[in-house]
Order: sequence, then C-alpha cells, then structure tokens
Amino acid sequence: MSSDHLPLRRVEERSRARWLAPVTVVAGSLVTVIFPMIATFPFLPPFGLLMLLAWRLHRADTLKVWAPVPLGLVDDLFSGQNLGAAMTFWTLCFIAIDVLDTRLVWRDFWQDWLIASGAVGFCLIAGRLVATPFAAHVDTALLLQIVASAALFPLFFRFVVRLDRDREPN
Repeated sequence: MSSDHLPLRRVEERSRARWLAPVTVVAGSLVTVIFPMIATFPFLPPFGLLMLLAWRLHRADTLKVWAPVPLGLVDDLFSGQNLGAAMTFWTLCFIAIDVLDTRLVWRDFWQDWLIASGAVGFCLIAGRLVATPFAAHVDTALLLQIVASAALFPLFFRFVVRLDRDREPN
C-alpha cells in the first residue's frame, strides 16, 4: 500500500468504529428482546451496558461523552426499566470513568475489569433502588446478576477488541 492512501485508511477505520460502537451497544440492549427467557428472577447481565463499558474502556474516542444518553434511552425502552434510569446511570458511569482516566496514568486489563464491575454493580444497585421498594427481597438475585456481569465482562471486552482490530489487507 502506498503512503498516500494511509490517511484515508485511518479515516475509514475511525468512521467504522464510530458507527460500530453504538450499533453493538444497541444490539446488546436488544439481546433480551430477541432471545426472551422466562425466569423467576433476573440473572442475565445488562448486555448493552457491558458493551458500552467495553467500548469505552477499550477506545475512549469511539463514543462521545453524550453517547450514554441516547443509548440508555434505547435500553430503557426495550428493557422495561423506568424511563431515564439507564440514561442517568450510564452517563454517571461515563463521567466516573472520565475522571479516573484523568487520575490514572495508565490502566491494564485488571483495572478495566474492576472499573467495569464497579460500574455494572452501581447501575444494577441504583436501578434496584429506583425500581423496587425497599421491602422487596431481590438482593440475592441482584448479587447473582452482578457476579454474572463481572464474570462475563472479559468476553465482551475480547469481542470489542476483535471487532475493532485493524485488519491487514490480503
């Protein structure tokens, strides 16, 4: 490949990542609608949130700071949560990750995993406090959902890295 086409290739890769990240987050939010499961308690992780966090922690430039608002709205509409819950909590997670990025000089995968687990735990606990009364006995199910989400985050991160990987032409 000649060097005069290199900047054009970089622009194409950036634009692909710009539309790929929101599409995969929306697809993650739609997983529970596409593949419905009947369960007595919620144990599935928030797939849309895990995709959003994986994209944000892998490449901060793919999603704008305001991106959690429309993506959270889509998740709220399809997940059945209170309207505005995911929009608010996902935005707060983005802001917290931005603050951590200014404080940390570098991060490795273990720190990303810890940050994502904390963000998912925060969103699920805050969603529980908003959606259900305090007398409801859902704490065990919530703990199982947080553990399942934390255990599945490396798979989502790996999937995002594979989607974003630069492919060499044959």
